[in-house]
Amino acid sequence: MTDEMRTIPAGQFREQCLRLMDEVNATGARLIVTKHGRPVAALVPVSEQGATGIVGWCERLRIHDDLSEPAVPADDWSVVSDPASILGT
Repeated sequence: MTDEMRTIPAGQFREQCLRLMDEVNATGARLIVTKHGRPVAALVPVSEQGATGIVGWCERLRIHDDLSEPAVPADDWSVVSDPASILGT
């Protein structure tokens, strides 16, 4: 993975989307999509996206078929109920 990041206008991204996805996957470089010069989206390699999961729980948080099941493990409810412990304040 690389820290390289470049920008591309949304129209150009639309025209080259599939090639750009392959490029990001191969190089690990991030791609920022802009609209009228302002960043609106980012294309990042899957491995990088997974590492930035919700409060570092990406390896423990799972989406189940049954949406009535809790998304956060029961052992972590004390952390969720105490925002200060998450923010370190």
